[in-house]
Amino acid sequence: MSVSQVYQSDKRAMGKIKALLERVDITLDEHLDYTCAVFDEAGEPIATGSAFGPTLRCFAVDPAHQGEGLLNEIITHLMENRLEKGFFHLFVYTKPGSAKFFQDLGFSVIAEVPGFLVFLENRKDGFPGYLKKLEAKKRPGRNAAIVMNANPFTLGHRYLVETAAKENDTVYLFLLSENAGPIPAAIRHRLVREAVADLPNVVCLETGAYLISSATFPGYFLKTEDKILRTQAALDTALFVRIAQALDIQTRYVGSEPRSLVTGIYNEVLSVALPAHGIECRVIPRRELPDGQIISASTVRQAIHDDRLDSVADMLPETTLAFFRSPEASPIVAAIRRETDVVHY
Repeated sequence: MSVSQVYQSDKRAMGKIKALLERVDITLDEHLDYTCAVFDEAGEPIATGSAFGPTLRCFAVDPAHQGEGLLNEIITHLMENRLEKGFFHLFVYTKPGSAKFFQDLGFSVIAEVPGFLVFLENRKDGFPGYLKKLEAKKRPGRNAAIVMNANPFTLGHRYLVETAAKENDTVYLFLLSENAGPIPAAIRHRLVREAVADLPNVVCLETGAYLISSATFPGYFLKTEDKILRTQAALDTALFVRIAQALDIQTRYVGSEPRSLVTGIYNEVLSVALPAHGIECRVIPRRELPDGQIISASTVRQAIHDDRLDSVADMLPETTLAFFRSPEASPIVAAIRRETDVVHY
């Protein structure tokens, strides 16, 4: 018996894999880009595993075939597949009872959501190394943090940063590292740095793979059911707590979210979990225009999509507005216009 790929289009086989996962109390993830399995002579899956980007997930071995080394074969196959796709820094989602198996394969635990999942990576110095780099940037005094995508940076983002900067000695502004969507990370980061350059106590940092990434929180970028979103948000929160300890962060600032389901759930999880670790969670009401319209990056992207940039000029800092009016932005504007849905879920 060998490991073979199962295509998402093969509904019959995927239905059997879903049933196998359910027998061991695992839900088939909605967002997978590769699935494999070992089948018995009757064509029934007896072991399976999947991947999404750099993460390995959705493992199961039929109880009647446990102890035969099938999970090891699945993991080896998935790791080879991910390496072929260019993913060298790998992550694993697994149930707490399976964590030791992956540790024996060289994976290291990063964080855990007790009773639900353990998150591991294939680099021993991965997360510890990231924390060590952050510690080198630690400043004394009252420290706060903001984590943002800034896709693109608006006056709403600026208002949140200004509020935190006025109330703290240092604000660590974490910018999502991932290229998710038509605005490249390098451009997003540049626009943020240009727009906050006049605030000397704001330190811009990158999240790497450890905050709101497709590894830790894929539901931020993709439509996902409520239960999974909450588990992913809890994992991301657990990682942030470690980061906050490294930088002596006492407060995290978030903008209120009346429209995005994902961000609303995330804020809800943060508001409960962070105080339990001695970190205040400050929810700042979204900035509004004089006509009562909420400043939103989704609104800006929609306006760019519809060739109405001037209609949202009062939502943008001069630096962001100037960029999208420049020839440099032409390929990005074209990419946004090709998108079928530019509103954050």
